[in-house]
Amino acid sequence: MSMDLRLLRYLVATADAGSATRAAAQLHVTQPVLSRQLRQLEQQLGLRLFEREGRRLRLTSAGEEFLVEARALLDQAEQAARAAESLASGRLTTLHLAAPTTTLTDVVAPFLATLDDDDPMPMVRGLDPGGSLAAIRAGADLAVVTRPPTRPLAARPLASLPVWAYVRADDPWAGRSAVPLADLARRRLVLLTPDFRPRALLDAAMDTAELSYSDHVAVTNAQVAQAIAAAGRGVAVVSDDPRFGLVPLRIEGPDGVVRINLYAAWDARHHAAATLAELADRLAAFCVDRYGPDVAPAPRRAGARSGW
Repeated sequence: MSMDLRLLRYLVATADAGSATRAAAQLHVTQPVLSRQLRQLEQQLGLRLFEREGRRLRLTSAGEEFLVEARALLDQAEQAARAAESLASGRLTTLHLAAPTTTLTDVVAPFLATLDDDDPMPMVRGLDPGGSLAAIRAGADLAVVTRPPTRPLAARPLASLPVWAYVRADDPWAGRSAVPLADLARRRLVLLTPDFRPRALLDAAMDTAELSYSDHVAVTNAQVAQAIAAAGRGVAVVSDDPRFGLVPLRIEGPDGVVRINLYAAWDARHHAAATLAELADRLAAFCVDRYGPDVAPAPRRAGARSGW
């Protein structure tokens, strides 16, 4: 059975007004027209919806139960109409965004605090372990990732952030701005487990320099790593913003400062692809404002694929 949304609106208006006369005035129809439409709805449904009490209409038990369903159908129709309008205009009303935990805390959440009233409502989730493509296929509009996104996604480099060595303010290194990798390798380190990107980057730099760790512990949370360093149990190596009064030092590896790159990725066929590209540009600018011009990604290489 197909539902005539116009008749459902007449039902809801009459139930809310409690009178066919008042409902007809609100709907800008005559009372006989409204009464006729309500009878038509009752015939379609095979239900008696109203009982008359003097000049008032009272919903029957069946009418009260069906009214709940009618309201739900009208709400769904309104949501569908808004979605269609958004699709047709290329606008985005809700932004589903996926990112790693550290990036969500230190980069994405502060960026979301700068959004305007006209921007889409953000809905944030942790990054799918499968990476950018898996996140987009799982429903994310925009994914922020630490590896170059795979084809066929559109993408934009966002920032190149240092991986930090964190020491206490009373540590002999606290007056430095950077530490050579060889010096770092001789200290007791508090590292993330190898499945975290900062650890993988540090391991790669150590391999390139033909170095090995002299002493280290591994944890699965960057804030815990900093807490252990704050307790004087080692040097924490993470990409998070500083906590617990720790002092950040850049790590100088054989190929320069050890850095973690951030990228934004989205489906180039997304109905609001232009809006997602604009948000990615704003996020990149936000990273520079927050961390300084040295985190800006390198200029696009000649021949790099479209979207970068």
